[in-house]
Amino acid sequence: MAMLTMLRCFACGATNRIPLDKIEAGLQAVCGRCKTPLPVSGKPITVTDGTFAAEVERSPLPVLLDLWAPWCGPCKMIAPVLDEHAMEMAGRVKFGKLNVDENPATASRFGVQSIPTLLVLKDGQEVDRIVGVQPKAEIARRLEQHAER
Repeated sequence: MAMLTMLRCFACGATNRIPLDKIEAGLQAVCGRCKTPLPVSGKPITVTDGTFAAEVERSPLPVLLDLWAPWCGPCKMIAPVLDEHAMEMAGRVKFGKLNVDENPATASRFGVQSIPTLLVLKDGQEVDRIVGVQPKAEIARRLEQHAER
């Protein structure tokens, strides 16, 4: 039996069952009711100081923003876990990565002092913060509190 994810259409509000293997294959999901393309991404997007407003503040979904740096060992350790979560929670949570070395304004805005820091944001406002490497189950538990249903 195929693994499914539930995606809500932002045009008509219908809940759609989408097979994860179709998302992984890169196929475009559409709403079964109104045929509007569904915003599905199984991979984290790159966020910068310049794109923060468009990608995070105006996102209809909660956003998990990974603040990281390429030289950070723990950041490299947690990246595959976040990739798995991005696939599993596609359509319920948007995942982004922000390099703090290249984008100091956003890191400063949120008072980030250590990395990796995972910010959970709704409408651009921080609703949760996870600092350091945490087990996959703990990240999932915290995200489920804010994920779209």
